Amino acid sequence: MSAPVFADVVGQPAAVATLAAAAAAAAAQVRGEAGDPGAMTHAWIFTGPPGSGRSVAARAFAAALQCAAGEGCGGCAGCHTTLAGTHADVRTVAPEGLSISVHEMRALVLRAASAPSGGRWQVVLIEDADRLTEAAGNALLKAVEEPPPRTVFLLCAPSTHPDDISVTLRSRCRLVPLRQPSAPAVAALLEQRDGVHATLAGWAAAAAQGHVGRARRLARDGQARERREAVLGVPRQLRSVGACFTAAAALIAAAEAEAAAVVADADERERSALATALGAGGTGRGAAGAGRGAAGQLKELERRQKSRATRAQRDALDRALIDLAGFYRDVLVAQWRAPVPAVHTDAAEAVAGAARAWEPESTLRRLEAVLACRTAIEANVKPRIAVEAMVLDIWRG
Repeated sequence: MSAPVFADVVGQPAAVATLAAAAAAAAAQVRGEAGDPGAMTHAWIFTGPPGSGRSVAARAFAAALQCAAGEGCGGCAGCHTTLAGTHADVRTVAPEGLSISVHEMRALVLRAASAPSGGRWQVVLIEDADRLTEAAGNALLKAVEEPPPRTVFLLCAPSTHPDDISVTLRSRCRLVPLRQPSAPAVAALLEQRDGVHATLAGWAAAAAQGHVGRARRLARDGQARERREAVLGVPRQLRSVGACFTAAAALIAAAEAEAAAVVADADERERSALATALGAGGTGRGAAGAGRGAAGQLKELERRQKSRATRAQRDALDRALIDLAGFYRDVLVAQWRAPVPAVHTDAAEAVAGAARAWEPESTLRRLEAVLACRTAIEANVKPRIAVEAMVLDIWRG
């Protein structure tokens, strides 16, 4: 049985075993005892497809490193604060925009060089390390090549391909490959952790195609389910050129609405905190002086929030494209009578109709159009242009 902190790392027994052994060796090192010398290292890369739980596994490992018992008990202050994101010696970088800047990375590396306040480890967790700019990657590489004592770097990236992580940085890190968890494993997690009914959990896990976060959102958010239904209705709407552009506009609008809902709370909290810091409502002598520098700080906040909104919109649109790709995948499964379960079980009637109306080659071209759209957006093609080209290709078949 794995340590409690790894309970949310779904369907990754090999990775959990590796991380648990490393945490045990790290605890022995802290106590001055002889542990497995090959189990622990100072830099790790967690790879895997979206939804595989890269950041979840990295955070669980960080908690195990900070655990007072040295095994990830889940109940001590070290485990609790790390998982909650409040541990003083665990610093997390989650890009709010489309990239992680060199200035942000230099500041992080500088702070990571200090001794851990709790006497265990300084942990630097970089989510979406594939978003590091070249200069930011070089700044991180210098720290990884000459690591400070008791500092551990945890990087999360889709793969070790040079487009995702530099070859040099990859060579200095130990790899933890994660796989897409199975739908039954995700459904079991939703039932046990979130109290979702078994039927809804099973449906959400299948519809999310093994993406844990997406499955949880579908199971608990009615608006997310409505947006998904709208996406799956797109193939039936493409009857003319005009309908294609209407459908493209609707997809973009839905992504913008979902992104706005995701970032709204964070934006409001940041604006409120900044207003308080600048002395909003204050009447003392310092209130006027604090307000004089407000314009620049407000402009910087607006810049960061706009960048975060752009990324959230692209992420929401990508989830919609994955749902759409799943529909055409189900049509191919029906046409070829493949012995595999459908992704969108609630769209069986529409899938059957499409399977009768199209040739398999035409279905495959439609699926390829969706995948090409995802690739184009990743290459920074404007989302509206990429989506409009996609729906036109789908309409032509």
